[in-house]
Amino acid sequence: MADAADEPTLKEFPEFPGEPMSKSEYKKRLKQRQNEEKKAAKDAAKAEAEAAKPKKEKSEEDDEADLDPTQYTQNRINKVLSAKAKGESPYPHKYHVDTRVGEFIEKYSGLADGTTSEGESASVAGRIMSKRASGKKLYFYDLIADGKKIQVTADEGAASGYDFQKIHSATRRGDIVGVKGTPGKTKRGELSLFPSNFEILTPCLKMLPGFSGLKDVETRFRMRFLDLMMNNEVRDTFYIRSNIIRYVRKYLDDRDFLEVETPMMNMIAGGATARPFITHHNDLNMTLYMRIAPELYLKQLVVGGIERVYEIGRQFRNEGIDMTHNPEFTTCEFYQAYADYDDLMQMTEEMISGMVYAIKGSYKIQYHAKGPDEDPIEIDFTPPFRRISMVSGLEEALNIKFPSTDFSTQENEDFLKELIKKLGVEMSPPYTTARMLDELVGEYLESQLVNPGFICDHPQIMSPLAKYHRNIPGMTERFELFVNTKELCNAYTELNDPIDQRERFDEQAKAKSSGDDEAMLIDEVFVQSLEYGLPPTGGWGLGVDRLTMLLADKNNIKEVLLFPAMKPEENVPADGMKNLSV
Repeated sequence: MADAADEPTLKEFPEFPGEPMSKSEYKKRLKQRQNEEKKAAKDAAKAEAEAAKPKKEKSEEDDEADLDPTQYTQNRINKVLSAKAKGESPYPHKYHVDTRVGEFIEKYSGLADGTTSEGESASVAGRIMSKRASGKKLYFYDLIADGKKIQVTADEGAASGYDFQKIHSATRRGDIVGVKGTPGKTKRGELSLFPSNFEILTPCLKMLPGFSGLKDVETRFRMRFLDLMMNNEVRDTFYIRSNIIRYVRKYLDDRDFLEVETPMMNMIAGGATARPFITHHNDLNMTLYMRIAPELYLKQLVVGGIERVYEIGRQFRNEGIDMTHNPEFTTCEFYQAYADYDDLMQMTEEMISGMVYAIKGSYKIQYHAKGPDEDPIEIDFTPPFRRISMVSGLEEALNIKFPSTDFSTQENEDFLKELIKKLGVEMSPPYTTARMLDELVGEYLESQLVNPGFICDHPQIMSPLAKYHRNIPGMTERFELFVNTKELCNAYTELNDPIDQRERFDEQAKAKSSGDDEAMLIDEVFVQSLEYGLPPTGGWGLGVDRLTMLLADKNNIKEVLLFPAMKPEENVPADGMKNLSV
């Protein structure tokens, strides 16, 4: 047991009344109190100093940062209505632009850092994509127009033609503005326009997505205007598309082809094997079909004496939507009298390889076939392209021998049914000879053609508008060009025998009665035109959308269509001006 004399003596100290403690504890507690008092005094002094500072005014833009998109839009609408109530015009009719942004960059990018082009002025217009303030007397804007960007450096001292504070407190990201001033470069080398005049031309009522861009794919396709606004690289795709069409048009124009337009609505869906869209003409009380191909009209023009003719336009097919198919799509078809499919193969190699080289600067391109996150493949468009004869190619790939080259026989149909079953090829009925052949070609021949290649000499049963082959019985003089295993072109020596053509149409009618709703109907007017005489002719078609996908490096057809077909949105809350108070 410890001696009581060894225990510390407890004493009550005046600083801590009613709390007996040892001397060491007293010293510890006293020091702690002194530190707390010092800290409290320091905090009080800091708070007093902060209170003495002039308070920073919170701007309207600071307040708007806390609003949700609907509140933001309502607030912007209120501003527009307020301006109108004051007699102002928030949407002026005209603004004079004397220099486009691209021209501004080209003309003034050579200026030295920290200098201006004295004595010169430029008037530009564009959309504000960024706004930064340095106090109340200096604002920096990123102005974008035609996919190009310049900086606007607005200094109150240079604002001779407008109310500086009023305008710059009113501007928001997304507004379209007109700016006139002196070109120059900042000390940091940023090409800028130093405005003497600044005008809001169109206020943006909506809150723009963040600075990282618009990433949601559904929104991008449904609201292409916003996609183009936020993702500058998207416009490059459509410039490539335009360049493709321009190149094809020039190639054909230089060879004396005449460009024409043929009807979009037809009494018969002819010219291809596809399921059409159906519409109705009220005044004539007539069912019409949106065209699936312009072929029959164009060949009638050749009969009439226009020996070289082409059309670039929309086709409509009521079929599936997937990564490479859209219900409406763009093709180019041309027809040349006194040419055959050998001539067209040479023209195809020349046109396509020349186009790739002109647009991409090389015959070889990198293509992300499996999407942007996977490694690209190389596709080589160097001519000549590989050629595969369809039937002999299938026989070689499958190590088989068809009973005959006449694929209209029951014997070949039965052989194909057994072969399809044996190979485990999945396909939906009806099991017609043409459809079974098409499935096998897709599985075993098209899959070989990553680099451009022709699949040639289709059986007559697959090609109701193509002329019979001069050297291979039962076949036609037809080819399809495949790139990255997808069809790009289709061409053949045209069938110009009206008797043979009617028989082919009859075979198609039988296929339609068997349930093949993609088979053709008989076009009596076209057959009648053949009876007047179609010269030996070569016909050719190109899918513009798929070619654009390759050269723009896109693996989804929706990326190369400005307004692709989309399923209706479900359970989407109503939005827009109608839900806002005006």
